[in-house]
Amino acid sequence: MTIKKTALLASAALAAATGLAAQANAAAFYLQEQSTKAVGRAFSGEVSEQGAQQQWWNPAAIGGISGFQNYVGLSFIDPTADATNINSRVVRPGLPLGAAVPGLPNLNALPGVPPLPITLNYPNIASSTDPVGGNQNVHNMVNKGYLPNGGFALPLPGGFALGFTMTSPFSFTTNYGPNDWTRYAADKSRLRTFDFQPALAWSNGHISIGAGPNVEYVRATLSNFLPDPLTNIQNALTSSLQQQLAILGPTGAALASQIGTAVGGPLSAALNTGDGHQYLKGKGWDVGYSFGFQYHNDKVDLGVSYKSAIKHHLKGHLIVDGLSGLLATQGANQRVDDARASFTTPWQVNAGLRYHVTPQLTLNTQVTRYGWSKFNAINLYNLGDNPDQAVTENYKNSWAYAVGFDYKLTKQLTWRGGVQRDRTPIQDGFRDPRVPDGNRWNFATGGSFEMNEHMGIDAAFSYDKIQNARISDTTQAYVGTAVQTAIISDGELHNAHALVFSLGGHVAF
Repeated sequence: MTIKKTALLASAALAAATGLAAQANAAAFYLQEQSTKAVGRAFSGEVSEQGAQQQWWNPAAIGGISGFQNYVGLSFIDPTADATNINSRVVRPGLPLGAAVPGLPNLNALPGVPPLPITLNYPNIASSTDPVGGNQNVHNMVNKGYLPNGGFALPLPGGFALGFTMTSPFSFTTNYGPNDWTRYAADKSRLRTFDFQPALAWSNGHISIGAGPNVEYVRATLSNFLPDPLTNIQNALTSSLQQQLAILGPTGAALASQIGTAVGGPLSAALNTGDGHQYLKGKGWDVGYSFGFQYHNDKVDLGVSYKSAIKHHLKGHLIVDGLSGLLATQGANQRVDDARASFTTPWQVNAGLRYHVTPQLTLNTQVTRYGWSKFNAINLYNLGDNPDQAVTENYKNSWAYAVGFDYKLTKQLTWRGGVQRDRTPIQDGFRDPRVPDGNRWNFATGGSFEMNEHMGIDAAFSYDKIQNARISDTTQAYVGTAVQTAIISDGELHNAHALVFSLGGHVAF
């Protein structure tokens, strides 16, 4: 089999392998590991270097290539983190028990209860703020994973070149247990984007321009548990009766306990519920675009590129189950097909410079501006009898800065390295347990070995140190109903870092 056929088959196989996409390993839920070479120098030279491996960052990178190029790679991402509760709580609404629930037993004419010198009343149950309870520290809630990448480019007559790359730029998975303190805000979260970018570029030898669409397929799953929106009815009734019967002393306390058990017990069984669960799943196709510019001479490579924001529209279903008591009688357990969701992933502007100090040493720098403010909410609609909802995200635009080098140790062996500072777009007060992110430093090294004039191997390793950050966010359950309940997440992300091991290969002829 020829090298060219082998390379094309490798790219085709990658299309199936993109299902292995890992959790995010850059700010928020963005994945950077779109080529092994890029991982090895901390993404410091991608927008300005020429070649097929750089076309995700800049379609102009394939302009001026002299022959067919193909690359494939696989990165293993191994994150570690802890999420510890500080003061997370559930804010339950009040309930005018006597007025809200018809047909209640008359507290003043109960069998086995002697006539009383006072008139007993059902209480107006006040709103309450209660700790979430459960497991107070969660270890390694962000999943390990694999991220494949690959693409090819070939020259065309007239200075043109055609390329194609397959990536998964926005992906993450977090898993919490059913007894973790995060359960009412986040249980299982999974996002996968699969990006297919064909590109066309033109070069006159020094200047290259390129552009192409970004066709993205998205799958998303979000789930969480639902708390009981009511304070325990038996306890609340007993407490109220104790106050009302306090004038009778010990006899009143005994009667309060007797009536609270006899009346409050059945009421709790009828009205209160254990934790329920909601599950939203959807998928969809959407399109954005990329374009860029490069300039090359003997000493300098310059590059600038833009990738558009993409508004994703997902279609799927919503399932609510596990609720009992009052909520079950009101039809809260349900399945809604044809549910819809939408959100927008950020635009990005990349600018970079590579300076060839000597024939052996090249210094790289790259700056990226992310338009994360586009991700201001996840909008949920077409939810059957439920009102439309907007899950506020309120991300802010952010920066990433990188410096690095490539050094040719021999004709066959190149060593590279780099450092990147990546600022999180998540604002304090809006950091939820689904994406518990902080500012990070990325330290990387790697290399390439040319086996012959046509084939080579790339390898890289990076260490991401993620800054501790406060998890602080408020979400709502039972939105738009009389029992709308607030879940206030208040915790800390700490001991967070990620190791990335990447291996790839490239061919050119």
